[in-house]
Amino acid sequence: MESLERWLKQELLGNSVGNLIAFAILILLALMLKRVLSMVLSRFFYRLVKPDSGSIPVGDFIRLMRQPIEFLILLLMLFLAFDRLNVPKEWGLTPPTEFGYRFILIRLYQTILMITLAWIAIRFVKFIGLIFQKRAELTETKLDDQLVPFVRDLMIMAVSAIAFFATLSIVFDINVIALVTSLGIGGLAIALAARETLENLFASFAILLDRPFITGDTVTAGTGPNQVTGTVEKIGFRSTRLRTDDGSQIAVPNRLMISQSLDNMTQRSQRRAKFFLRLTLDTPAETLRAIVDDIRQYLDSQPETSQSPALIQFDAFGESSLDILVQFYVATGDWREYNKIKETVNYRLLEIVKTHSGEFAFPSRTLYVRSPTAYPLDR
Repeated sequence: MESLERWLKQELLGNSVGNLIAFAILILLALMLKRVLSMVLSRFFYRLVKPDSGSIPVGDFIRLMRQPIEFLILLLMLFLAFDRLNVPKEWGLTPPTEFGYRFILIRLYQTILMITLAWIAIRFVKFIGLIFQKRAELTETKLDDQLVPFVRDLMIMAVSAIAFFATLSIVFDINVIALVTSLGIGGLAIALAARETLENLFASFAILLDRPFITGDTVTAGTGPNQVTGTVEKIGFRSTRLRTDDGSQIAVPNRLMISQSLDNMTQRSQRRAKFFLRLTLDTPAETLRAIVDDIRQYLDSQPETSQSPALIQFDAFGESSLDILVQFYVATGDWREYNKIKETVNYRLLEIVKTHSGEFAFPSRTLYVRSPTAYPLDR
């Protein structure tokens, strides 16, 4: 036993063998138990918020919190492990209070520790946002569905800012109040450089207050070649994300969403369909009149197209057709439902034209060839 104690007290690299063994054991425990300890701590913290978590399972909480807690445990175990060691004097390193390798390593460790604590706080804010998002889904209004992600991102920004200034104050011993006060002119320069970012930020608040659209609405923004149509998925601080019909996600700056023309198609109570039926030029007037009357009668009898009067009339003589104007309104704001009803109408129009033995026209030209014998050429 005494020989074991003497062996443990032997010096190696300026440290006893016992301290080196303790260092190795702590490192191994950190690598082996970090996942288990993070799961235990995550479940413990979940019990604290469980009364307000609603139907959110513990798995969602663990999925958010496990990684940052696991990294925090690793940092703490590394601190305990290295605290067991002494720096050999032979290395000639400067004290931790003076600028040097040890000073830089300690400040770097403290900075990483502050970032990890901020990481945990941000993940917790996301979990709180998930709770309110589930509650918002139970309400009929979509305003809270739009407001919850916005407030969540705002809180994440606040936590990040607090962590940044806390790191400057605690780790680097910087007077944050004096620093903020001295940034008067510098802050003005930064504000001018970030003018578009600030415009988008204020535009996001304008969208929330004025509510020209909300999450889930289908909108058309802009005009001409820059026009974009899609469903609003998220309203962020800088941009609004639209999901187009082809599946692409487009980020439109918020300042453009409020400064240019915007058509909220979800707010439409009906959609208009307008096209021409082109029949052959030899179609009798009685057949043409019967087709027009039957189309008008059909559209007026359908509940999806009868809320607004349809406009069906013989409109014009085309170059190779008789043109019937067909204009009606479908009582829906949904684009897919509108196309479905329009397809049903188109099939019925085909049947009506065929019932009256009508024929659809197509562009054609009549070519007359002059015979050389009838009209001899002058020689």
